[in-house]
This record gives sequence, structure tokens and C-alpha cells, in this order.
Amino acid sequence: MFNERDTQGPVHRRGSIEVVCGSMFSGKTEELIRRMKRAQFAKQSVEIFKPAIDVRYSEQDVVSHDHNVIQSTPVDSSQNILLLADGIDVVGIDEAQFFDMGIVDVCTQLANRGTRVIVAGLDMDFKGMPFGPMPALMAIAEDVYKTHAICVHCGDLAYVSHRLVASEKRVLLGETESYEPLCRACYNRATQTEQD
Repeated sequence: MFNERDTQGPVHRRGSIEVVCGSMFSGKTEELIRRMKRAQFAKQSVEIFKPAIDVRYSEQDVVSHDHNVIQSTPVDSSQNILLLADGIDVVGIDEAQFFDMGIVDVCTQLANRGTRVIVAGLDMDFKGMPFGPMPALMAIAEDVYKTHAICVHCGDLAYVSHRLVASEKRVLLGETESYEPLCRACYNRATQTEQD
């Protein structure tokens, strides 16, 4: 039987893909930062990437809504991650829904090289539709962890990020002034009222 920690040879890293997903304000980035900091504590080499368009809190760092911070590298394209993550033990990717579909192949290649890949992102857009590469990332992941915000109308578990401003753009960066987490029933009521 193969022993990963064979005393005759080097330790072999096992690559994997973990996806943390959910609505806005559900703690996705908080969970990503927690996992990355645990890896740092274990003396593993880590690198976290985010899309260059996400400058809500910081141009450089990944920042959660609770203002926890971890240093990151902004990138314009998923392919840049492959170049910058060579030899890294744990790679984190925040706001994965904003990346091109090439992120799926990038994560697969990294995992096949023995890298632990932790991806965080919105699973659905403001219309409740699967968002960008997230469904494909969830399909190829060994582990999918769904986080939940609390519905601001009734206190149930939130299911979607409801947009409060008038815009049909799929990508519209914003915070509490632009979005609110709603459960399915409250979201259906809110969108029905908007259509009337």
C-alpha cells in the first residue's frame, strides 16, 4: 500500500479543490481567509488571488465584510494564476465568479500538480441564476461548503443577493447600499413587487 509519508522519499502533496460559495454577506471571504491563515500557521506556502476589478475595500488585499484582511495578488486573467502560483502549497482565489471560464482549467491544473486550491465566490447572481464559472468549479471540487447569510426581511437563511439599485448589468460591485440577502420567499415577493 502506498504511504504518503514514506521515510525513504519526499512527502508527496495531494492536490484538491475546495469551493466556498453562497450569497453576499454570508461569510465566504471570511471562511477563505480563515483557511488560508490556518495553512500559514502550518508553515505552508500560500498565495491568494483576486480579480483586479474588485477594488471595493482594497486594490491589493482581500478584505471580508467584517474587515478581516489577507494580502493578495490582483490578476486580470485566470491564466496569470498558473504563472504566479508555481510551487505554492495552498492557493486561494476570491470572487471566482468574476473570472473567465479558464479558471476551471487553472484550478484543475493546480490540483493535479499537488496544490490545495480554495475558491470562494457567489454561486448565483442577483437574478438567482448560476454565476459564471462557479457551477463548473463546484462540480469538479472535492469539497463544496455553502455559507448562508440571514434574510434581512424575515431572519430565515438567505438564498440570494437581491439587488436594490436599478441596473441590469450582471457585474455591479457594491455593498449594503446595493444588495441585501434574502430567503427564497422574500426574494420572490420582492421581485414580484418590482415587476408590478
